Amino acid sequence: MTHLKYVCTVVALLAASTTAPHAQTARAQAPATAPQKTLLDGLHERIDRSADVVLPKVVELRRFLHQHPELGNREVQTSKLLAERLRALGYEVRTGVAKTGVVGVLRGGKPGPVVALRSDIDALPVTEETGLAFASAERAQFNGRDVGVMHACGHDFHMSMLMGAAEVLAGMKADLPGTVKIIFQPSEEGPPAGEEGGAPLMVKEGALDNPKVDAIFGLHVGITPAEAGSISVRPKGIMAASDTFTITVRGRSTHGAMPWAGVDPVVVSAQIVLGLQTLISRQVDLTVAPAILTIGIIEGGSRSNIVPDEVRMTGTIRTFDADMQRRIHEGVARTAEHIAAAAGAKADVKIEIGNAVTYNDPALTERMLPSLKRVSAGPFNPNGPVTTTAEDFSVYQKQIPGMFFFLGTAPKGSAPASWAANHSSKFSPDESALVTGVRALASLAIDYLAGSAK
Repeated sequence: MTHLKYVCTVVALLAASTTAPHAQTARAQAPATAPQKTLLDGLHERIDRSADVVLPKVVELRRFLHQHPELGNREVQTSKLLAERLRALGYEVRTGVAKTGVVGVLRGGKPGPVVALRSDIDALPVTEETGLAFASAERAQFNGRDVGVMHACGHDFHMSMLMGAAEVLAGMKADLPGTVKIIFQPSEEGPPAGEEGGAPLMVKEGALDNPKVDAIFGLHVGITPAEAGSISVRPKGIMAASDTFTITVRGRSTHGAMPWAGVDPVVVSAQIVLGLQTLISRQVDLTVAPAILTIGIIEGGSRSNIVPDEVRMTGTIRTFDADMQRRIHEGVARTAEHIAAAAGAKADVKIEIGNAVTYNDPALTERMLPSLKRVSAGPFNPNGPVTTTAEDFSVYQKQIPGMFFFLGTAPKGSAPASWAANHSSKFSPDESALVTGVRALASLAIDYLAGSAK
């Protein structure tokens, strides 16, 4: 009996030693318990579903706005349409802000902070050449000239995507832990001569108050030939400061056949244009930050055989560094005045300070990266390139933390060389990016209010 008991014990131990590893392997291969969905996960799913639902209306609105553009401080019909749609969605609406701006407020069903989403609404004095079925044929007066009018910078995209996000958020009102403010801003491209406008006037007239905004988000389509649906952002400076300068060169008029009898401001102006290029290439350290100086307008003279009394030039300066900005301003005046003096002419230089650097609050940007990454429909770049284009969104960022990002709109697979840039008469962004913009704006609002984006 004792021997039999011993044998049975050994057999049992051997059996255990051969089956235990298999049991452990089976336990190791057992599927892990699926992670529990959070309340925020549910809100994200609702955003995505709702964005798909509202997309046809977003496309329809974009095409209507594209076909009926209006210049800065003259966006009368545009703002009327936007205000009507916000009211229909249940927003508290204020109109006439900064002349034609519209501000909508959606108070959520739960207490929390206030977040703003902003879109610009003005078009450009550009005659459209896209060939689209809904191309603009509008014309208007701009600074005394008859011009074509086109949404050549993508503000029609911005408006329609923000309206789509406004509708998505309105459908989630009861679950919003805070308040959403929708800002449709006129005259981002700059007001007509002699007028106030744009973001400075919006802030001056209380667009960020009542209720006071805690953070603001905005986006821009195009800028680079990134594929449709892709998103890029970066902390700190993402767009340049922009200043405008005017140089008036005064000479002495004479017959074009006898230039020695006068002082030719046309030749002097040509020398100044070339001299200013060496200011950027030889007098500032471009390893510190990029800088650009461009002459966009030269005006002077009335006939081919008359040397005029004066020539006027207007240009832009783009910088990211305050000290470099100051040095370039000094250099423009020094270069123009000394070249003119060398020819017996005189140069008067005026520099108008414009937009500051569009500066993304680093902490806010880091916090919202998961929101943008989640919705990006193409490559997501959290450290995207800077651009020497400029934006008056920077005015809001001087008041409160803000983040501005770029949405790619080039057709997927298209050659970069085929891309028509913003402000081109052929600028035609891919509408497949619209749904990504709606999701991004709505998600930023929800994630900021919920305070859960890391």
